[in-house]
Amino acid sequence: MTLILGRKRGMTQVFTTEGNVIGVTIVEVGPCVVTDVRTEARNGYDAIQLGFEDVREKLLSKPVRGHFKTAGVTAKRFLREERLAAPAAFAVGDEIAVDAFAEGDLVDVIGTTKGRGFAGGIKRHGFSRGNETHGCHNVRQIGAIGACAYPGRVFKGKRMPGHFGNKRHTTKNLKVVRVDVERNLLLIAGAVPGPAGGFVQVQAAKTGIKKG
Repeated sequence: MTLILGRKRGMTQVFTTEGNVIGVTIVEVGPCVVTDVRTEARNGYDAIQLGFEDVREKLLSKPVRGHFKTAGVTAKRFLREERLAAPAAFAVGDEIAVDAFAEGDLVDVIGTTKGRGFAGGIKRHGFSRGNETHGCHNVRQIGAIGACAYPGRVFKGKRMPGHFGNKRHTTKNLKVVRVDVERNLLLIAGAVPGPAGGFVQVQAAKTGIKKG
């Protein structure tokens, strides 16, 4: 099992056995419930579907409620799938807990970054400011944005002011520092996307290349 769902709870710091301090993110994960098993014969691919966090059924659409009723499990707020070579090892109703990971594992954490609304080029892209002296009026503006008569338009992908944040982001190759089985907590070195309380997916790192 290489995927588990949870919520980011905040950041703190811990000491290693060598006495070094490490900044860590606390992620409360699981227990996740297997809500469906996908097979090559029936669905065209092999995978399992995980559900996380109980939710009132009235907040779900009728098709989703029917899905949980068919599976015979409590309604969940979040559903995600994981491709597996041998999904037959799992059955609907099985629980995936925090002990699926161990100290020292490298993980990728997927979350939604904090939304910052409309932002200018300096905050959104790190542009430099202009002078405030010698008659300069271009202090925080981004300056020229396109060519002259030809081609007479702004190219796609031009970095400009706009909506900043609130996007899916993956932070890769973070190390699991501690696993608290009693409280369903993962302490992961470094920062992960999103605000405290934000939904995140923790999965085994695909590259396995340690940072630093």
